[in-house]
Amino acid sequence: MPSLRTVAAVAGTTLALALAGTAPAALAAAPAAPVAAPAATVSTAFELPGARVYPEGVTADPRTGDLYAASYTDGTVFRMTPGRRVAETFLPAGADGRHTANGLEADRAGRLWVIDSTSGVTVYDTRTRKPLGRFEIEGDEPTFVNDVAIAPDGAAYLTDSARAVVYRVTPRQLARAHGGRAPLTPYADLSDAVGRSAPGTYTLNGIVTDPAGRYLLTADMTGGGLYRVDLTTRAVRKVALEGGDMLHADGLELRGATLWAVHNTVDTISRWRVTRDGTAARVERRLTDEALQLPTTLTWHRDGLYVVRSQFDKGGPMGDGTPSLPFSVALVRGF
Repeated sequence: MPSLRTVAAVAGTTLALALAGTAPAALAAAPAAPVAAPAATVSTAFELPGARVYPEGVTADPRTGDLYAASYTDGTVFRMTPGRRVAETFLPAGADGRHTANGLEADRAGRLWVIDSTSGVTVYDTRTRKPLGRFEIEGDEPTFVNDVAIAPDGAAYLTDSARAVVYRVTPRQLARAHGGRAPLTPYADLSDAVGRSAPGTYTLNGIVTDPAGRYLLTADMTGGGLYRVDLTTRAVRKVALEGGDMLHADGLELRGATLWAVHNTVDTISRWRVTRDGTAARVERRLTDEALQLPTTLTWHRDGLYVVRSQFDKGGPMGDGTPSLPFSVALVRGF
């Protein structure tokens, strides 16, 4: 593993000095004492067997504690069990006609959503490994389905980086699929909000839903903006960001009011504090470390952040070179 190089922005914390007999004015004038946040650490959590895995997505099963990662280059989906260093193959390369896999999400109903960027998403039963439905984009317009988030009501929302569109699959639509194919239909068009971009430019990438199911947040990796989609009205607005932006942002993770984003080509994770209504966010801390090896997605699970080390720039889809083997998923603690 490369040597750890951590650059973290640490918010200052004021300590009150409660001394007997001290006047209120003296207390107000007492100097603030900065408290350093614990240093973040990056280590290898799991190894992914194979010479050309180039993983992209990662998710944690909220019921079993298992984690899943996907190979962008051949569509293999791996299952990772805590306590076992090496992942096992959950879905082999080429399963159900898939030859690539990127965004992943395991839901509370025992389903695994696996995105094929070229066509749509396939939903699997994690117990039987059988497909419950495959939702595909219709038409010949360029598309790149990228990431997926599951709302509290069970609906799935997916980003399209080429079209700046968010799709939705409802529980009713999944039930009607009966293991077969169905169209993937647009839910919200963010192209006006994101603005025009050059042909072939990718925009929307990571996506999350707030715990109450009121809104979505999705990042524009090229423009650097974060956008809020109201789940009642479908209204779109740009989130006011303080202290940073979403440039190069890939996967997102939201827990309560804390939002994490991985910024892929700059080996960085940022942590944000989001307002209750999701209309503004302030950066709290950044971690930049070459040991992240071009991170693409992340998920919080039990003891920290599990982050995919894609190595896309080492002989993968983003550059020449030779990857460091084995491919792996990192664990980031203290962030």
